[in-house]
Amino acid sequence: MTLTFPGHSAPSVGFEVPLEMLAACHLRVQDQCSTLLRLVPHITIQGSDRPAQEAATAVMRYFDTSAKHHHDDEERDLFPALIESMAGSDAVCLRELTAALTAEHRELEARWQSLRAVLAQVAAGQTVRLAEDDVSAFAELYERHIAREESELLPMAHRLLSDAELDRIGLAMRTRRAVSNAQASPSAKPSELSIGGANDLAS
Repeated sequence: MTLTFPGHSAPSVGFEVPLEMLAACHLRVQDQCSTLLRLVPHITIQGSDRPAQEAATAVMRYFDTSAKHHHDDEERDLFPALIESMAGSDAVCLRELTAALTAEHRELEARWQSLRAVLAQVAAGQTVRLAEDDVSAFAELYERHIAREESELLPMAHRLLSDAELDRIGLAMRTRRAVSNAQASPSAKPSELSIGGANDLAS
């Protein structure tokens, strides 16, 4: 069985268009979930061979950095900006939406930590079982979460946020990643396998 990995399919966007950048991150999350789903049968047949080790390392790197930044972008910058832009009953509805999305972030992060423990063993070449039910539940929750953000959250943000507010959000996103990169160990070597391309840390 050959394990193949998706290329970078998300559009090339930058911090000057933060909402488009958040949407592009959704595509990369879906790529990573697809890789996780393919890892399940691969490990069953091939074990924790080199392709599995590289894939596990790359997926861990993505969800430990880019996916975490994505959640922070929304909770620390986008959600507060949206709530501030509305008043009355509309603000109540928006608070309910952002509270629900935040709760899903916590559930996704908890599920990720369980999966990560197994992937760390795969990355180390250890014999381990990656449970299909756990991977499927994680991928399906992300799929539902992304669908809600793209059908409700991002269109609302496009309508309600001013150019100045979007610029502020984009700057906050850029600063968050610059601080994270500065704190990263300079001796850390990237995996030879690139799943999402060079823009992973910008998503």
